[in-house]
Amino acid sequence: MAKGTALTTGTETDSAAERVVAPKGGLDKRKLIMVGAPLLVAGFGAGLWFTGILPRLLGLSHDAPKTAEAASTAPVFIDLPEMVANLNSNPRRPTYVKLIARLELGSPKDVELVTQAMPRLQDMFQTYLREMHPEELTGAAGTYRLREELIARAGIAAAPAQVKDVLFTELLIQ
Repeated sequence: MAKGTALTTGTETDSAAERVVAPKGGLDKRKLIMVGAPLLVAGFGAGLWFTGILPRLLGLSHDAPKTAEAASTAPVFIDLPEMVANLNSNPRRPTYVKLIARLELGSPKDVELVTQAMPRLQDMFQTYLREMHPEELTGAAGTYRLREELIARAGIAAAPAQVKDVLFTELLIQ
């Protein structure tokens, strides 16, 4: 035997070759970090977004100024004159509607604009009431539809002013 050479058995060389050639069965730590870290960050970001924390931090939420503004201003109301109109019904037996209402406005500045537009408001309301049938005003659904139509017409008539609601003080159908 030569000096410095060691005897190796065939089993030792075979197992060393298998260790080099055979791939590892588990995930590598680097692969786990490369896949898991972005998923963790995305999940954390989604959680912050849907809880509302992230939009507030980014300044994307407009709810806070609106609620502060709404809390500082009390509702402003303006009375409409009494309106009596004949409904579109049987000509032999006319049906009348008497309406007394208030408008809820967006701000105190809108009072002057609505006061100036009052003749236009009355005309639009009267014209709409004359085209209604008595059956359309029956029940809560009829009153709701009347309110929605009057809000839309008031918004058009008093254009720059913001009309939030029409509140019925008296609604009489005869």
